[in-house]
Amino acid sequence: MDNQRAYKITELSTDERPRERLAELGPEALLDEELLAILLRTGIQGENAVEMGQRLLVMFGGIQGIHQAAFEDFCSAKGIGPAKAAQIKAAIELGRRLHQGSVDNRPVINSPQDVANLVQYEMMAYSQEHLWVLLLNTRNQVVRIDKVYKGTLNSSTVRVAELFRSAIRQSAASIIMVHNHPSGDPAPSPEDIRLTRSVIEAGHLLDIEVLDHIVVGFSGKFISMKQRKMGFTV
Repeated sequence: MDNQRAYKITELSTDERPRERLAELGPEALLDEELLAILLRTGIQGENAVEMGQRLLVMFGGIQGIHQAAFEDFCSAKGIGPAKAAQIKAAIELGRRLHQGSVDNRPVINSPQDVANLVQYEMMAYSQEHLWVLLLNTRNQVVRIDKVYKGTLNSSTVRVAELFRSAIRQSAASIIMVHNHPSGDPAPSPEDIRLTRSVIEAGHLLDIEVLDHIVVGFSGKFISMKQRKMGFTV
């Protein structure tokens, strides 16, 4: 039965073992496949944990692809299954929460980059469009993030009143809209511009300022529609 056993990290030479390398050099020194290998712990027949990590990265298109993959799809990859999939997805979620910061430390928004830093890690994972509304107080602190819509976004399907519902309840001083483009290209569409204009007009009536509308793409790319004067009259 030896030819059916799992291939373990301990079968690598000491200087190649990811755990030992992490302890000696720190996690930042490890390759993506080595970090995955630590979570995987064991490989499969003919493939050690590091090699398995390499295969998964190629199969899903890197760490971002694994982040985006549906749980069921990731489970179905050779050698994974629900337990390993859960471990890896949990590790990625911990990274997302660390990146976002504690909700007790209310983020302060001073620029479009601050908005992108707050939301893009999670938003890049979505295969559909999502529209969120950030509620800000008079000190430009984010008091709440409402995840309002999922799916195709346009001025006919998005109810503008819904975007302000929590802002009114929370007595928010202002809001920032943010949505993702699953294509990876953050260039706003004509529908994005029309929707933005409608929301700004409603904000004037409600005395709630719309500070910006951020469109998130991939690889850190985003566009501030206010900076581009798209839908905003600056």
